[in-house]
This record gives sequence, structure tokens and C-alpha cells, in this order.
Amino acid sequence: MSHDPSDSPSPTQDELDLLHYESRIQRPVRMKIPEFERNERLRHVIFSGQFSVSMLEDLAETADKIRILSKMRDGQDFLIRLLNHKRAMLYFTQPSTRTFLSFMAACQILGITCNEVRDPTTSSETKGETRFDSLRMFSSYFDLIIMRSKLARLAESCAYLMNDLEATGNRSVPIINAGSGSDEHPTQALLDIYTLQRTFQFSRPKDSPAATRFDELRRDYPDLTKGLSNKVYGFCGDIGRGRTVRSLASLLGNYEGVTLIFIAPDDPTLSLRDDLRQRLADRGVRIIEVQSFEELVGGIPVIEQLDALYMTRIQKEHNQASDDAQFAALDLSRYKLNLDLVSRMKRYAPILHPFPRDQHFGEIPPEIDNDPRAVYFRQARNGMWVRAALLASIFGVDHQIARFFHEEYSEWHDYNENPAPIH
Repeated sequence: MSHDPSDSPSPTQDELDLLHYESRIQRPVRMKIPEFERNERLRHVIFSGQFSVSMLEDLAETADKIRILSKMRDGQDFLIRLLNHKRAMLYFTQPSTRTFLSFMAACQILGITCNEVRDPTTSSETKGETRFDSLRMFSSYFDLIIMRSKLARLAESCAYLMNDLEATGNRSVPIINAGSGSDEHPTQALLDIYTLQRTFQFSRPKDSPAATRFDELRRDYPDLTKGLSNKVYGFCGDIGRGRTVRSLASLLGNYEGVTLIFIAPDDPTLSLRDDLRQRLADRGVRIIEVQSFEELVGGIPVIEQLDALYMTRIQKEHNQASDDAQFAALDLSRYKLNLDLVSRMKRYAPILHPFPRDQHFGEIPPEIDNDPRAVYFRQARNGMWVRAALLASIFGVDHQIARFFHEEYSEWHDYNENPAPIH
């Protein structure tokens, strides 16, 4: 029977609007980056490829200063006055807890007033308004739009919409992608990188010049270095559909001498996708794909080689009708941690997870939570600090933070070795 084109549903206006930006979306990342910047500063945050190593270091420094200032009343008062004239719309039409709350907390740290739309049925979209009309309307009232959507390419398209408005003299505001379909989740990658940056400083409060944690570790691991370069990073679980994996792997590919090991079933849905594999290969990143922690690489089990492990759950909410039967034939128990596996990891190797973890699947059982290498709850908290740093950078107040920090907290005790006698 021949197919009558008239039987196909007409494209929605949202779909037509996305097609309007298709030619701009289908370009190499490096060609697009300048369009999301203003005066060498981020304006829109859409994908992880926008972050250079130097930018990641700058954001980490700002985040460190914000977290220290937030512990003191005068620091809190300074921070909350920085952007108290700004308003942010949190447009989260895809369910979220951690990303939503950490962005709201980051805004509150800097004094930004927040409003939200989390259920599109409560908006004019139920009356036929397109997402693009909604975004343009938000830009009339707010100074920033932070958005999360199931619709791939939407955040990037909205950034182009804002650029077009700016070019024609209309009001335009920054767009931050807090998750867009299966594309990327760039601010999750930021907090993941920030967690690794802090972990690989190998410092602790009780360190002294005579004895540091790094020195102790070097006795067991002589080749260990500080920083993110020259490390082996493992990614385990749902690699194919994990936008957090895509974003973090892309960022880690900027560092020298890294090896990325992807631990996933030999399944077209769950394993490493061709586009990410090619992107990393084009940059000369060493990639290894295995099907279990026990698989040997160079004669050594993978679990014993990792400098950091990024666990993910199997994202069942994305399953198609045929996936359940397909996955039932797989041995998914290989993609769960247990105490024995963790005991074989390097003493310093952090275990990360983007959350939520699946209590039914059990990729990280609760008994691992008390291991000092389990940093995933700290990782979630780090999202608040680094997202506050990102907002400070977008609005150009990061230099004010650095100056205030230096002025208020640069004083040191001068312990004179030969003090004047006390009479």
C-alpha cells in the first residue's frame, strides 16, 4: 500500500521553529563558540565545548572564593548585594531536583530573584503558545533564562533566537542550558570537573609543610601528579544515553595525557555513541571500551587502574518499546559497584555519580556511601558553588568577588621571630 503524505501529521510550530535554526546547529562546535560570547566572556552556556581549561580554572577559583565568603557574615552580605538587581527565570519543563535547587541556591547566594515554570500546563503553552514565544516573553521580564527540556537542540536554538533579537535592537538575555534532550548537560559537567579539581589537589586541613596527604600518597603511587592531566577516568553504565557522560568526557578531553575508559554493555543503545567516539578521537584522546570492571587492559583489571570513576544508572525512562526485551538479555550486574570492587580501587580514586541513583537497579549500593572515596554528595553540593561562579562570570562580577576576597582575607599573622621584649 502506498503511503499518502497527507496521512502524516503536520509539523508543529515548535518543530518548524527548530528547523529554522537547523543550518546553524549543524556546524562544527568551534564555529559556534564565538556566537555565545561577548567581549571574550560567556553570554550563553549551551555545550561543554565552550569551556577551555583556563576558563575551568578561573571558574574553580571563583567558586572557591564564594564558598569561603559564604561562611562569614560580611562575605554573605557582600555576595547577596552583587546581583540583587537581577531576575532569573528557571524554565524547567523536564523533571529535576538537584539541578533546579542548586541553580536556585546559586542565584540566592548572589541576590538574584528567581521565578519558575516547571509545569507547562500552567503556562500559556496550553493555549497554543510556542516555546519560542514563551522564551521571548520571559526575556521581557527577566535578565537570565535557565532552561531544562526534553527537547533536543531547544536550548541552542533559543540562544540563536536571543542573538537575533539583539541584532535587531530588541531585548535579549543570556540562556543557560540546564539539560536539553540527550544533547548535553554542560553545567553538570562543570560541577563534575570542579569536584575533580578539588579532589586532585590532594590537600586536607591538617596538612603541613612537613607532611601532606599528597606526599603520603606519592609513597604508594610514585607517578601521581596533582591536577586533572595524566589520569585514567572510568565511565560506567548507560554511556550512550548519558548526556552528563557526553559533557564530562568532552571536557576531560581538553587535558593532557588522559585516558577515558567506557564500561558498558555491547549494545547499540547503551554503549559509546559514534559521534562522541569520533569527537574524542579527533582530539587525540586515548579511548578504551570494555564490558566489565574485570576486563584486562595491559594485563591489569580496569577497576585497579582508575584514577576516578563516574557511575551512571540505566536510564529506563528513555526506553523504547523494544528496549525492555533487548536489555533483559544483557547481564547488567556487571555495571554495579560492590564493596569488593571498591576495595581494589586506588586509595585516592573518587567515585562520582550525577544522581539520581536507582535504588532498584543499585549501581552504587548505600554501603559504599561511607567510603571516603564516595564524593557524590559533595559533588552535588559543589554544583551550587560552581553555578554561582558561572552566574558571576556571565554578569561580570567575578572580578569584584576576587577584589573583595583579596582585600578582606589577604591579611596574615606576622610571627616575628625576634619580637620586642614585653615589659
